[in-house]
Amino acid sequence: MTETRPYRPNVGIALFNADGLVFLGRRFRDDGPEIILPGLEWQMPQGGVDPGEDLQAAARRELWEETGIRDAEILGESDWLTYEFPPFKDPNHRLAGFRGQRQKWFAMRFTGREADIDPVTPRNGQPAEFDAWRWEQLARVRDLVVPFRREVYRSVAQAFSGIARSGGY
Repeated sequence: MTETRPYRPNVGIALFNADGLVFLGRRFRDDGPEIILPGLEWQMPQGGVDPGEDLQAAARRELWEETGIRDAEILGESDWLTYEFPPFKDPNHRLAGFRGQRQKWFAMRFTGREADIDPVTPRNGQPAEFDAWRWEQLARVRDLVVPFRREVYRSVAQAFSGIARSGGY
């Protein structure tokens, strides 16, 4: 059978600090097709693109909605990347109409204060996705996410490895 569902337009953010580490948030609820397994609940911020929304604007909005961060500079972007969702338990889930996500990833440099990072406060009517956060080596992130996202995270690490080695600059 041919898959007819579209990919959901999406942006992802690899937010680097001055040491070249990336922001990771710990997902505390199961809001998608994935089953959150112990040790695999970490991910970088990402989210859907609204119809007609500029991709960089979407990335900045998603970063703010999920982390409270407004102070970040865009350093680069990836090619388009896709991944397939695992089967949904609930055919009425808000993402069940999509086969997966088509993502454009943005490398950003964090220019704010760590005290301003707040992933637990809901913003724009969106519930919080993360209950904790940390800085991590980009090369390690692939091993901390749900399995169906690993290939995309490997591609993101490859695309932005020069930024990670150069201390986020």
